[in-house]
Amino acid sequence: MTQVDHKYNLLTSAFRGYKKMSVLPSLNDCQQSLLGSLTGDHWWQRGTLRYFRRVRLCGFLFGILVTFFIMAAYILTGERKGLLLTPSPCHFGSVINSFPYNLSSSKDYSSIKKVVKTIVSKVEFSSRQVPDRKDLVYSEPQMFSIIPDKFLPNIKNPCWYEEYSANITEDPYGRNLYALYSRRFQAVFDHLRSTFQEHLYHAGGKQYRIRCLPYFYIIGQPKCGTTDLYNRLRLHPEVMFTTMKEPHWWTRKRFGKSFFKPFEPPFLVSIIRLSEGFHDRYSVEDYLDLFDLAAFQILEPLLWNETSRRKKHNIIIGEASASTMWDNNAWVYFYENSTNGEPPFMVQDFIHALQADAKFIVMLRDPVERLYSDYLYFGIANKSVEDFHERVSESLQLFEDCLSESSMRACVYNTTLNNAMPVRLQIGLYIVYLLDWLTVFNMDQILVLRLEDHATNRKYTMRKVFDFLKLGPLTEQKEAEITRSPASNTRRPADRSLGPMLSITKEILQDFYSAFNKKLAQVLRNDSFLWET
Repeated sequence: MTQVDHKYNLLTSAFRGYKKMSVLPSLNDCQQSLLGSLTGDHWWQRGTLRYFRRVRLCGFLFGILVTFFIMAAYILTGERKGLLLTPSPCHFGSVINSFPYNLSSSKDYSSIKKVVKTIVSKVEFSSRQVPDRKDLVYSEPQMFSIIPDKFLPNIKNPCWYEEYSANITEDPYGRNLYALYSRRFQAVFDHLRSTFQEHLYHAGGKQYRIRCLPYFYIIGQPKCGTTDLYNRLRLHPEVMFTTMKEPHWWTRKRFGKSFFKPFEPPFLVSIIRLSEGFHDRYSVEDYLDLFDLAAFQILEPLLWNETSRRKKHNIIIGEASASTMWDNNAWVYFYENSTNGEPPFMVQDFIHALQADAKFIVMLRDPVERLYSDYLYFGIANKSVEDFHERVSESLQLFEDCLSESSMRACVYNTTLNNAMPVRLQIGLYIVYLLDWLTVFNMDQILVLRLEDHATNRKYTMRKVFDFLKLGPLTEQKEAEITRSPASNTRRPADRSLGPMLSITKEILQDFYSAFNKKLAQVLRNDSFLWET
C-alpha cells in the first residue's frame, strides 16, 4: 500500500466516524425537513425557531462536507499547510520527506549545521520603503474617517469628542463583534451599556461621546513576559487598559480573518470555523469601544467644572497585544501590490499615520529560550525534546529554502512560510522587526526591555516603565504591591517536567540567532542583548 493510499484510508475512516455521529443528519433528511417546514400547514404556528435551527444544522453538515473535500486534497497532494491559499515565492516540497532527523547520526547533525551556516551567510538588513499617507488612507478609508487628526488638548491620553446620533434606546454595543464573540467580557459590556447614557456630553443641542486611542502599546514579543508586565502595570492608579487583554485588532481582527494557531490541526480548525461562522472584519468602532471603560473615567473630571476642564488629566490607556510588533501575515490577502514579496503596508505605518506620538514597550528574551517556551505553550500532545529538535531542523531548512529565492525581509514576512514552519523561528528575529518600526517611529518612543532583567529585578524594570510613560510617583506601599507579586503566566508543571532542550538543539539555535542578536545589540547599544551568558 502506498503512502497516499494509507492517508486516503485514514481520511475515509475519519469521515465514516463523523457520519456515525447522531447529531449529523443526512443531506436528504435536511432537504425533507426544510421542504416540509416551508410548505406544511402548520408553518406559522410552529414559528421560525425550528426552521432556523434546521438551517443551522444543515449548514453545519454542509461545512463538514466542504471540510472533508478540502482535507482530501490537503492529504492526497501532500501539502503541509496549504489550506491557507496564499501566494508564495518559496517551494517547500523538496524538504517535506527529509524528516524526522536521526539525532544519533553525525551526518544529520552536520547537515543541519550546514543549513544554519548558509542562512547566516545570507543575513542582511535592508531598509524598507515607507508608504505615502495618501496610499494608507486609500487602503483603509474608514479608519481615517473615524479618527481625527488632532486630539483634546487638556488630556494626556489621545481622546476626542464624537457626535452620537443614534436613537437613545439603541444598544451602543449591539453590533460590536468583540461583545458578540467574547463571552468572558459580557459583564463588562453590560456595565458599559448601563452607564453609557450618563457619560454622553451635551452641547449645542447635540450629544457627544468621548473616544480614545491608547497612549501606549505593549507590542511584543510572545512568551517574553508581556503578560506579567501587563498585570503589574495595570495596578498603577494612572494606567487603564482595554476591556480585554490582547485584542489583536491591528494585526488580525480588522482583517476579519482568523488564522491557524500554531500546531493546531487544520482539519479541526476548519470544523470549528465552519460551526462558528466566518466573522466579519472588526471595525475601528469595535476597537475604540474597548477603550470606553477607561474613556469614561477620563471624561468624568472634565464634566465637573471649568477649573478641572483646564487641568491636564493624567490617566493614560494602554493596549497589550503581543502580535503587534511582528504579525503582518494578513498582508498577502489585502495588499497585493507588493514589492519583491514584501508587505507594502505594515501595522506601524497605520499607527504612525494616526498618532505619531504614540509610545511602545517591547519585552524580549533570549530567542533560543523564547522558541522553546513557545513550543511548550502552544505545542501539541506528546511533546518532547526530540520532537522539538526535529521541528527546529525542519523549520530551519524551510527558511533556507526561502532564502535561496527571496530576501531576508521577504522570508520573515512570508505568510505561507510562517504557517508552514513547525515552530515560529521568525518571531525571534527581533532586529528585523525593530528596524522596520524605526522607519516610522523614533527610538525614544520605543522602550526595549529584557525578560531576564525583569525576572531578577522587577523594581528596576517597572521604574523604567513608569519613567518612560511619565507616570506620577507612587507610595512605597503601592510600589511594593506592583513589584513584589508573583510572576504571571509561568511555565506549566507538565512542561517543566520535560526539562531543557537538547544541547545540540540549543547550539544550533544559538548559531542561527547570533547574527541577528549582534545587530540588535548594536542598535540598542547594549551588549546584554547578545545573550551570550
